[in-house]
Amino acid sequence: MELTNKLRSLRMLRGITQEALAAEMGVSPQAVSKWERGAAMPDISLLPELSVYFGVSMDELFGLTEEKEFDRIQNMLWDRRLLPPHDMEQAERWLDEKIAAGYRAADCHRLKADLYNHQARMLKSKAELSAKAALTLDPACKWGFDELDDAMDGYTADWYARNHFRLIAWLEEFTAQHPDSRNGFMTLMDNLLDDGRMKEAARALVGLEKADSSYRVALYRAKLLWCEGKREQAWEELRRMERDYSQEWLASLSVAEFHAMEGDFDRAIAQVKKAIEIQKPPRYVDCYEMLAQLCEITGDIPGAIAALEEELRVDEEDWHFTEGESADVVRREIARLKAKQ
Repeated sequence: MELTNKLRSLRMLRGITQEALAAEMGVSPQAVSKWERGAAMPDISLLPELSVYFGVSMDELFGLTEEKEFDRIQNMLWDRRLLPPHDMEQAERWLDEKIAAGYRAADCHRLKADLYNHQARMLKSKAELSAKAALTLDPACKWGFDELDDAMDGYTADWYARNHFRLIAWLEEFTAQHPDSRNGFMTLMDNLLDDGRMKEAARALVGLEKADSSYRVALYRAKLLWCEGKREQAWEELRRMERDYSQEWLASLSVAEFHAMEGDFDRAIAQVKKAIEIQKPPRYVDCYEMLAQLCEITGDIPGAIAALEEELRVDEEDWHFTEGESADVVRREIARLKAKQ
């Protein structure tokens, strides 16, 4: 819809006259009439005011297609660290409208979850700073440690607070209804293993074996053996997985995770570098983020910085972006590490 038609539609939906809109914008009624007839366009300086007045985004004002508006919201979540309440409310309202209209309902619900999780992560980053400030001022502040633990997703001592029984119950119902869902069984197994529910995890593994035939079956078989305390058998499974899927970078990266869980960080680093060599463009940045963490843990700050700088290079070469929150968060980590040198 053209801007002129959009303005007329928004004005009529709001039930106001051209004169009333003109008074709000500080222009003459004749100017509004010309906008709606396409004889003239609003001054560019008025577009933000029109957007705020009608409670729509600039993109809605210009009549973006549904697909482009969906992409705009997704890009906003990738590119921006904090969302002002107005942008959050607009995105939420638009997604609710599209869900009600039946437009890509599953995708819109997924994007709404992304929207809420984005805000939750940003609020947790603020909570982290506040908790650290409280503990700096009062090292004996017991509740400060609780808030810091919560903000940084740390270990929770109370079993009842850290177990995943509600999520597990939902996933069990989901996988029963969708026995071909590889990701459903993987998520179910991860949470069962984290809670020490081995018998149920073994049953879930049978479901995964029926739903998938990739390296992931061997990986989750190894995870189950590991959590059962059968470490040598787990390593045999991992070595077999890596041999059978020698060109699968995620298989190599998974082996690196097991080395890290054993505290063998040197082998973990070597394994991550192997995964980096295997990976073909377009490359994902998981390897570089893990490598940076491993280097920092082992005291190799220059190595951690180099890994993150390589992550930025991969983002630019393979995904063609250099700006926005996805890049800025890496730059902040590099600045933090450089300050430690």
